[in-house]
Formats: sequence, structure tokens, C-alpha cells
Amino acid sequence: MTITNPLPTLLIIPTGIGCSVGGYAGDAIPAARLLASASECLITHPNVMNGGSLYWPDSCIQYVEGYSLNLFAAGEVFLKPVRQQKVGLLLDAGLEPDIKKRHLQVADGCVASLGLNIGPVITTERAMKINLKKGLSGSSWGNIEEPDVLLRAAEKLKTGGATAIAVVTRFPDDSDGLDTKLYRQGNGVDVIAGVEAVISHFLVKHLLIPCAHAPGLAPLPIDFDLDPRTSGEEIGYTFLQSVLVGLSRAPDLICKSAMKTKENAFLQVKALLRNRDLGAVVVPQGALGGEAVLSCIERFIPLIIVSNQGVLNVSSTKMRLDGLSGKKNNILYAENYIEAAGLITALRHGINIKSLQRPIGCLKELNDQ
Repeated sequence: MTITNPLPTLLIIPTGIGCSVGGYAGDAIPAARLLASASECLITHPNVMNGGSLYWPDSCIQYVEGYSLNLFAAGEVFLKPVRQQKVGLLLDAGLEPDIKKRHLQVADGCVASLGLNIGPVITTERAMKINLKKGLSGSSWGNIEEPDVLLRAAEKLKTGGATAIAVVTRFPDDSDGLDTKLYRQGNGVDVIAGVEAVISHFLVKHLLIPCAHAPGLAPLPIDFDLDPRTSGEEIGYTFLQSVLVGLSRAPDLICKSAMKTKENAFLQVKALLRNRDLGAVVVPQGALGGEAVLSCIERFIPLIIVSNQGVLNVSSTKMRLDGLSGKKNNILYAENYIEAAGLITALRHGINIKSLQRPIGCLKELNDQ
């Protein structure tokens, strides 16, 4: 029997751009599970795996924050799988006492029921004040008025022994806003997702440890016309549990410079995931302009472009990738994530994609061309 090694695969569904799959509360988790089964090693980010009150741990999935993915794809950091992280909990001073207590109860529940290692816990010295904004494309973003307050608290957690950080900030309530109503009914963009990415990117850039964010919000009134893709956010008081589960097994981020000594390289090279190990990257059509995707294109890593509509239109045509699909056989197209899983399976088992397509062209001698 032939033993086939895993094919490390990068799955990217950018945050806050309203993708049909992955633009809602963990609705990309089934796709991630399928691709993880096909590849046996899937590297993806919190936007894919965070399902509000729902989550799905999988030993074949590496949970890596978006800025970290950019560094990994560029070869600046390596990923070191771990058995367990010690997740520090950072709470915004702007959280009301009852909302803060709900989040602390979630953390206690994850220790008692799931066996997670959580702590220390810290509250910022003052409220961080989050502003939600929307870009011209329709994508969501925003800013933090007090980033220094966030960073100081995070540094204390790291000094106190935390090897990963979960952040909970008080977000503006907008239950009556049009954008929120459209999102809950499956016709809009997640208005808070963009600034969540800003928060986690900021901390990873400065601390280089796994970080992810959960918004602190007052419970929404019931909606009888709710889209199932948003339901994970509606069935609990907080979104923290999925973040804590993801961070609990998030890989360590090992800076490339730390591997320069021969001793470190020899001891760790077999235990690390590097960008050169990637066998494929899966990304939505229209969202091809991200740093990680561009790094993979530069390295001729097979790119699987999936029809998954969002508000961005950075397509393969605009990137002039369509003409490359037949030259190096590294630009592939899939109508959905089921097809993408089939392509990954073919790549992993060394099956020529052309042999699965019809018609099959005849081979040509070089002197005939």
C-alpha cells in the first residue's frame, strides 16, 4: 500500500469582505474540515474557524492569525505545532460588568469542560474605544483610539507567561442599523470583522505570539428571518469560546532569524512548517491581492481559485493570471470547495489534473511547437 504524505495547504478567506462562504459566523468550517481531510494538513485563520458559540477542533488544522499567515507565506516565520498554548485573556475596560462577567464565565467553562489552559487575565487601564468603518468597496474595517493601552496590557500578559492572547473589546452596538440587519439576513458584510483583524494584526506584529479577537456586544433581539450562516453568533452571550478553542492549539510563531544557528536549525527543522512545505493555497476569486496570496504566486505554489463571491473584485483576470494556468499548471479553478478538495487530493497523490479533464490533448514534440 502506498503511503502518501500530507500536503500542507493554505486556506484563505479574507475577513470583512462578505464572502458567500466564510463571510459569516463560522460558515466556512465545513469547507475547512473537508480540505483538512483532503490535505491532512490545513493552515487557516480565525475568520474561517471562529463560529461565534460554535467551533470544531481538528488536529489536521493549524489556526494561524492573518498577519502571521502573511509572514509565514513570505518565509519570515515558521510554524511550530504545539500540544497546548497558555491563553492569556485581555479584557477591555469598556466592557460593562455583566458583559465582562459573561466572558469570564466562558473562560472558566472552557477550563472546566474542555481542559484548556487559560490565564493570566488582565483588564486594560482604560477603554480602548473601537470605531467601525466601511471602505469604498463595501468591506469593513475600523480603528482603535487607544492602541497603546491594548499593547501595554498584552505585553503584561506575555510577561506573565501567556503564550497566546485572546482579546475581548467592547464594540459599538448597532442592532438597529441597516448593515447589521442585512448581515443577519445573509445579504451584507460583517461590520465588525475588519477591525477585529486590525486588533489581532497589531498585537502579532509587536509580540509575535498567536492572537485572536472576540467582540464584546450586548445580546441582539431575536430575528425570525435569520440566515443560518449567522446563527453561531445568536445562540450565546459571547463569541469567546471559539477563539479560546482555536488559540489553545495554535502553532508557535518562530522567527526566521532565530533559526540562523546550526544548532537551532538541526533541532527544530523537522518539527516546523515552512512556506516551502506548502503544496497548495486556496483563495476566493476576487480576493487575490492579499500579501500571502502574492507570496505564494511568486513561489509558484499551486493556486486554487474558488468561486466564492464577496465585495472585492481583485480577480485572476485583473491579476493577469488566466494566461498562466496552462503554462506551469499551478493556476487551478474550482466552482466550490468540494471541487477544491478534489484538486488537493489529485495534487497530493500525484495525479495529473489534465488526465481528469475532457477533452485530453495529445502530446506534442518540442520541434512541432
